[in-house]
Amino acid sequence: MFEIFTELATWLVVDVFGLSKATKLGDALHFFIEDTTKIFFLLLVMIYAIALLRASMNVERVRDYLAGKNKGVGYLLGSSFGAITPFCSCSSIPVFLGFTSAGIPVGITMSFLITSPLINEVAILLLLSLLGWKFTLLYIVVGMSVGILGGAFLDAIKAERWLQSFAAKALARGQNSSAGLQSQGINTLSFKERHNYAKNEMLEIFGRVWKWVIIGVGLGAALHGFVPDGWIQQHLGDGQWWSVPAAVLLGIPLYSNATGVIPIMESLIKQGLPIGTTLAFCMSTVAASFPEFILLKQVMQWRLLAVLFLLLLSAFTLIGWIFNLLSPFI
Repeated sequence: MFEIFTELATWLVVDVFGLSKATKLGDALHFFIEDTTKIFFLLLVMIYAIALLRASMNVERVRDYLAGKNKGVGYLLGSSFGAITPFCSCSSIPVFLGFTSAGIPVGITMSFLITSPLINEVAILLLLSLLGWKFTLLYIVVGMSVGILGGAFLDAIKAERWLQSFAAKALARGQNSSAGLQSQGINTLSFKERHNYAKNEMLEIFGRVWKWVIIGVGLGAALHGFVPDGWIQQHLGDGQWWSVPAAVLLGIPLYSNATGVIPIMESLIKQGLPIGTTLAFCMSTVAASFPEFILLKQVMQWRLLAVLFLLLLSAFTLIGWIFNLLSPFI
C-alpha cells in the first residue's frame, strides 16, 4: 500500500527536481518526501479511524480487559499488536494517542510504542531471507521483550504523571467511567455524529503535531546517508565492550524504520561488525532517534522522555552485549 509514497517521492525528486537518488541530496530529499507524506497519511487515517471506532464501540470493555488484574497479559497484547503493525516510531504516535484517549494504561500503550518500530512483518520476512530463522526468532523475542519490560517499568514508576497536559486529560477522561462518550449514550449516536466527532479529533491532534513531523523527518533526512561508507565497521568492528554503547550512541542522530534498516544490518554483519554491536546500532537508529523524540515531546514531558531514552539505551546496550556473547552459537 505504501508504494504510492515511494513512487510519489521518486517522481518529485527525479522527474520534477531533476535529481538522482544516487546522490546524497537526492537520497535525503527522497527520504524526506516519502516519510513525510506517509506519516501525514497515517496520522490522518489512524486518528480518524480510532476516533470513529471509539465512537462506535464499548471502549470501557476493551479498557477494562487490558487494565485487568493481570497486566502481564496487557503488556504482551500491546507488544504483540506493535509487532504486527507496519508503523515506524513516528507514525506509531497516532495510535499511542488513540490508546491514551481510550483510557488504556500508559505501560500497555508504551509496550506497543516501543515494539512497533522494532518489528513488523516486512522486517521479519527480510530477516528470514537474509540472516536465517535463528537470528529472526531471537530478534522477535528480544524486540517484544524490550517492549513488555519497558511497559511494565513505566507503569511501575507511574509514568502517566509525566504526559503532556492534553494527553493526561485524555487519559483521565478515558479512565473515568462517568465521563466520555459512553456516558453520553455513545451507542445511540448517528453515523454523522460519530463522523463529526472523529473528524474534529483528527483535526485537533493533527494540528498539534504536523509541524513536528516535518522537523523530525527533516532532521532524519538531513543525516540520512551522510555517514561515510565503511566508517562504522572501521571503528566498531573489533568487538570491544565499549563498541556496543558507542554503536547505540552513534545510532541516535540517524533515523530509519525496521524495514529500511534490515539491509544495513546485513551489510554491517557481512563486513565484519559483530552481531550484537550491529543489533544495538540498528535498534537505536529505529527506536531511539532524535526525530522520534522530537515528535514524542508533543505528548510527553521532558522527564518521561529522559526516562524512556535512558531505558532504551540501557536495553539496547545490554542486548548488544548478550548477542555478542551468543554470536558463536547463532
